[in-house]
Amino acid sequence: MITLTRKHLDIIGEVEMRGKGVPLLVVLFLLPLAFDYKSTDADRSHTLQYVLVAPALIVGVLLALKGPRFSTKSQLRSLVSIALTLTVGGSIVPQLLQGNAIGDYLRVLLPFVLLLVGYLVGCHPWSESRMKSFSRYIFVGMALSMVASSGSGMASGGSIDELRYQIISPVLLGFQGLLLHEIVVRRRAGKVASIFFSATLAIELLSVTRSLLVGSVLLFCFATWLAAPTVGHLAKSLFRTFIVAVVLGGAVAAGVVSFLPSVLDHWSQRIFFAETTQSGEDPTTLSRLAELQDQYDQATSTVTSLMTGMGYGHHFGYSENYVLRMLEFSKRADLESVNAWQAGHNFWVYQFFAGGILFGVALPAALLYALYRCSMTYRRWRRVMPGAVFLDDMGSYLMVVAGMIATTVGGNPLGPRFSGLIYGLALGLLVAGHSKGIAVLRTARPLESQMLGQRGARRESFEPAFRESGRRAGRA
Repeated sequence: MITLTRKHLDIIGEVEMRGKGVPLLVVLFLLPLAFDYKSTDADRSHTLQYVLVAPALIVGVLLALKGPRFSTKSQLRSLVSIALTLTVGGSIVPQLLQGNAIGDYLRVLLPFVLLLVGYLVGCHPWSESRMKSFSRYIFVGMALSMVASSGSGMASGGSIDELRYQIISPVLLGFQGLLLHEIVVRRRAGKVASIFFSATLAIELLSVTRSLLVGSVLLFCFATWLAAPTVGHLAKSLFRTFIVAVVLGGAVAAGVVSFLPSVLDHWSQRIFFAETTQSGEDPTTLSRLAELQDQYDQATSTVTSLMTGMGYGHHFGYSENYVLRMLEFSKRADLESVNAWQAGHNFWVYQFFAGGILFGVALPAALLYALYRCSMTYRRWRRVMPGAVFLDDMGSYLMVVAGMIATTVGGNPLGPRFSGLIYGLALGLLVAGHSKGIAVLRTARPLESQMLGQRGARRESFEPAFRESGRRAGRA
């Protein structure tokens, strides 16, 4: 185990915040957009949406400029920063080449811009008090988004088929990841975390969305793996996670079925619908594959589109090959009339479709690499320096980023605006935590040896040093 001192804070960077009023800025940065909505009427005024987005962009730029700076370099931080900048900045190239409608281009690009702004805000060596502000309002923002989405969906009335898509928060799996870190990894199953996690499961059941349940299972597995620092602890972690899943999942399922018995019938239809068709194929799966095939065919049609993509906001529909297979479920005219410009349902393929090899591959690759690199180092650092104050925050945001990737099982996490902001901020805070740990490990042993050689040297733990620094920053 590594012994750390206050001297390590100078190596990490400027811990204290330059300026005051940061909690208020964090509130304006995160909470207004939590009430964002998707307009179903193209002719309806979008003034309210502009009002919700404007504070996030303006305050985000201010926080990014006011934040402290790292005094050391980080390979991961540089890689993710370049990937995000290349994705957003490079999008102008296919836009100029393809000439997509400027309104469609900007609306699709906006969540990616918010992703970049959130990342730039989070990727700073914030003090402990500022990190607590971010952690608090990220939780509040996600909770408000879940309550607002489910509440507005329920208030609209109608059957489950009509409201199932309206009650899902765009950051539902990210919120689950944050809660699972408390319940499974830290083993602090408090009342608040348990209630909100049960609520997320209830919304999943009411939405009758298979991909969300698959994402929840993946998050459970990932949290179990993070909670086991060694192979010997894995069996205990698996058993503990299984008990939590059975108790919470069973209680929520029983409550939902008793309240709405028709939910069970809808789930049976969703799971076994393919067996009732002549072809034995599921129409939802076919429609997703048809969309992916058309995007891939367009992106690979020419060398230019292969390298630079078709651009954000470019129209796509269903591939002819899959249209023939879906005639059992819909009319040919209806299938051929599909012409969408929004971000596609599959994050991975849509990035290639929009940005090609040059501008579309960098972001997915950086996300996967960041998740792999940070998860491996997080498990190792829990053994090496368990008292590091940034370690719990790093684990929380690691689970949020894992929730973002789990969302790609059945949707695009960068379609909604609020999810782009939250996931960008979580990614920035995750990378910042990784950079702090790397800076500390590079200097811990040399500084410790130097202090041991001095007469009367007194060792100090890393966590009290960070707390004292956070108190001084709070008084600034």
